[in-house]
Amino acid sequence: MKVEIWSDIGCPFCYIGKQRFEDGLGRFASKDKVNVEYRSFQLDPYAEKYPAYDVHDLYVSKHGGSREEAKAMHKQFAQQAKSDGVDFRFDRIIPTNSLDAHRLIKFAGTYGKSAEVLELLYKAYFTDSKHIGDADTLADIAAEAGMDREKTINVLESTQYADEVRADGREASNLGAKGVPFFVINRKYTISGAAQSSEVFLEALQKAWDEEHPLMTLDTTLNQESGNVCEDGYCTPKNS
Repeated sequence: MKVEIWSDIGCPFCYIGKQRFEDGLGRFASKDKVNVEYRSFQLDPYAEKYPAYDVHDLYVSKHGGSREEAKAMHKQFAQQAKSDGVDFRFDRIIPTNSLDAHRLIKFAGTYGKSAEVLELLYKAYFTDSKHIGDADTLADIAAEAGMDREKTINVLESTQYADEVRADGREASNLGAKGVPFFVINRKYTISGAAQSSEVFLEALQKAWDEEHPLMTLDTTLNQESGNVCEDGYCTPKNS
């Protein structure tokens, strides 16, 4: 069974959604048979790499209101996120363009480490106040995940995986995504947003699994000795 997850590094809901999905997946009996693929979606492909504003001003520029209102909203959101094990430190976040971070995730996939690198990127951005648009920072994250640092620098200095990142975004839009996080199970079921609990993800995984692996009833005509069943409160043995 395959699950595809579209997300952006600078999206706090994506971070929470990832935690809730993984909690549900961890309680899924057939979790070892689930292939999870993390896909890229840039919320703002034109974002500056080294902007002169912080996340509070960024929120105001996109949604309106005052800076104080933005700070209050971020503080409340950070408090609520603690129940999901996420430590948001909005006052210290360094906004940037996420293209190179997404390219790193693509490269990490060649090591089988895309999920691990994505988790490290979220922590670096939201908790550790690191600049995830900086090549050295990204190379350090790659090395922490056990990847080759020098090869990572070479990839980041090129345009490798940029087309794949953009293609992911187009594909999500074609599938009906209006934003992220966006979860697609077996290209049949979609779940949008992080408001869903881990139980919702667990139920969706089980439903998709049951449809993919239906119980099969043997044709009793293959075995004339079978047929002893209880029905409507009565148990009548089959005459032989």
